Amino acid sequence: MRRSDRGFVTVEAAMVLPVLALFTVTLLWALAAAAAQIRCVDAARAGARIAARAEPVAAAEAAARAAAPEGARVSVTRSGELWRVTVQAAAPGPRGMGVTLRADAAALAEDTALADTERGTDVDVDAGAAAGSRDPGGSS
Repeated sequence: MRRSDRGFVTVEAAMVLPVLALFTVTLLWALAAAAAQIRCVDAARAGARIAARAEPVAAAEAAARAAAPEGARVSVTRSGELWRVTVQAAAPGPRGMGVTLRADAAALAEDTALADTERGTDVDVDAGAAAGSRDPGGSS
């Protein structure tokens, strides 16, 4: 090693370490944001299931809030035969780092399915019967 090359490894390490630290912090933030997004999806699904069972809207909102990340906004609406639940939350980190997580879920209202059955509308159609399937034994 020449005398003028001494100290280059130290300088290179000093330049690379902050980049590696920033990469690690970014990776950890992305993992935390992904986990929070999964919680938003689970919360929206839980709220939609409860709303579809014809339980009070407050119960659906409470179930969604319980499963959602802290500080999430939950909205439950009905449009036609579907209950829709939307969950929005700031991503974890300092002020969410400007990223808003959002998840939507919809479920068919059970009272709609019951009303169809009472009117004589077949809700659960057997795919085999609808397609005109034959008896496997060959007797048609």
